[in-house]
Amino acid sequence: MARAELDKQPADVRRMFDAVARRYDVTNDVLSLGQDRRWRREVIDAVDARPGQLVLDLAAGTGTSSEPFAERGATVVPCDFSIGMLRVGKQARPHLPFTAGDGTRLPFGDNTFDAVTISFGLRNIVDPLAGLRELLRVTRPGGRLVVCEFSHPTNAAFRTVYLEYLMRALPAMARGVSSSPDAYVYLAESIRAWPDQAGLAALLEEAGWSGVEWRNLTGGVVALHRGVARGSRVR
Repeated sequence: MARAELDKQPADVRRMFDAVARRYDVTNDVLSLGQDRRWRREVIDAVDARPGQLVLDLAAGTGTSSEPFAERGATVVPCDFSIGMLRVGKQARPHLPFTAGDGTRLPFGDNTFDAVTISFGLRNIVDPLAGLRELLRVTRPGGRLVVCEFSHPTNAAFRTVYLEYLMRALPAMARGVSSSPDAYVYLAESIRAWPDQAGLAALLEEAGWSGVEWRNLTGGVVALHRGVARGSRVR
């Protein structure tokens, strides 16, 4: 069974994503009912990468989230710790500089990137606070962070329907489209256990990011958090 548990042991998480890599993008599109495309566009606009800027796309998977940055003229580095994901991504997008890296020990120097972003990956890092501090370390002062992550719907009635879909329908649908459907049981459990919008904002602030704010997408199913790197680096 290729799935991780909520203690998110790195080796288990890595094996899980290696197993889902082959059909990962198709599965995401089906399970999100096509909303993942909109969410990616929102991330691109929020990062607002310019030609000549250097962008880190952490937990980039197969590079679907990275390609639009390159199309805007930025230099983007897709980084992931799943070798399976990187292999699939390199086959589809050989022009991108895929890099293997652990989110808690990034293989980059201090003050390297103009912007850093992570979509649906922070939740899978064994120590999200350490991951946010690492992202701060590699970001230049004044640089931008954008985190796109599943969150908590703000409407109570919608939240009830959403949780029913998440815990029952989503794993069942995954059996029809995913190369490793058991992984989506973990997905559902990890989303339900993740902090709400204010909780994640507090985590960003604890990690040392300034000007933290968030915006809900799809009624709070997903939230887009932003921060700015200022002052001394957090070790």
